[in-house]
Amino acid sequence: MQLAKPCIDIGIYTNQRDAQLHFWQTQVGLPFEELLKLGGGSQQHRHQLNGSVFKLNHSRNPIAAAPNTGYHELLIARPGLAAVEQLQDPDGNRVCLVPAGHLGISHIGIRMEVSSIKKFRHFYRDVLQIDQVSDTTFRWGTTLLLLTENPQRRPTTGIQGLGYRYITVQVWQVDAEHEAFLARGGSAARPPATLGSTARISFITDPDQNWIEISQRASLTGSLD
Repeated sequence: MQLAKPCIDIGIYTNQRDAQLHFWQTQVGLPFEELLKLGGGSQQHRHQLNGSVFKLNHSRNPIAAAPNTGYHELLIARPGLAAVEQLQDPDGNRVCLVPAGHLGISHIGIRMEVSSIKKFRHFYRDVLQIDQVSDTTFRWGTTLLLLTENPQRRPTTGIQGLGYRYITVQVWQVDAEHEAFLARGGSAARPPATLGSTARISFITDPDQNWIEISQRASLTGSLD
């Protein structure tokens, strides 16, 4: 994919708005960027994350329980940090602050729990066509994806649920990238759709049915055509 931004974004869903905002802004130290109204009683609190965007999606309606996705842990590089710091947010999401360069992470890393490393190697290398760093590590722009195999891992049931639910890649032409992904053997979750004048997006899935958003954001591309 031709990236409009080299940093991959990550989104969570929560019912604990105030506690989560306090944690991510105060304990993790993410600068607030903007608030987007998503409709249906939901809001997206966007935060800067080493070039990526951390999307804290809050719903005033109860979010039904759902199995965790394969997005297992967020690792955030911190220049000058002396040692790894393990944290958990109010919903139990794992966060790890690491010295810059730890495990090769210069911006962020996402630890993935996957059912089959073999399947994910094929998916990342041949379907997404991103760079392989080692047998269990892939680089998408500046973001590292670190794979841990769990053969008991079951497919994700969808995007709805608490915790880390999806990642986002920013591209220049979402329709072209979506169709090319399908032509290489990928699976779609939602076809391209336009969100007002803000973005045109689609959703695809990996071998464990984790959701990936493909986004053509007007603030980056200058046009949604």
